[in-house]
Amino acid sequence: MIGNFKNAGRTWRTEADRVLVHDWPQDAIAQAIPYVVYEITSNTGYMFVGDCFDTPRFAVDAIRDWWVCEGQKRYRKADRLLILADAGGFNSCRSRVCKAQLQELSDISELCITVCHYQRGCSKWNPIEHRLFSHISINWAGIPLRSFDTMLRYIEGTETESGLTAYFDRR
Repeated sequence: MIGNFKNAGRTWRTEADRVLVHDWPQDAIAQAIPYVVYEITSNTGYMFVGDCFDTPRFAVDAIRDWWVCEGQKRYRKADRLLILADAGGFNSCRSRVCKAQLQELSDISELCITVCHYQRGCSKWNPIEHRLFSHISINWAGIPLRSFDTMLRYIEGTETESGLTAYFDRR
């Protein structure tokens, strides 16, 4: 939720810089929906942030944009793409819409796309949770996300000693 809401963590704030304790949807300016493409080999995360609800089209568009902007340059001879996805929401193994959208991407890009799903409740093995989202959360801890610009500034400023870099694209 984007708005004047409390964000877990500690940051020095003045008395005039008060925030709302409860994050009620009606008090939000907008809702930010992230979709991340994390490249394990280069330790790079590409976060696509939209302001609509999770949709298969948004997820597949994020993968397509990554492929067109970065993937084709790095993996010129690639003829296959492996996607590791969590088991919930729009990209679950039962989502027929997501499968249809991925098939369209496969047809256009001429890539053989394989999707492997983590089991429900097994996000502890998902590298996006530990290698990317955890560092972004640390980076903006205690900072109220009052606007998309504030949120995107903290995402882009995320780097680690191990070389993780986060990039973003706003839809």
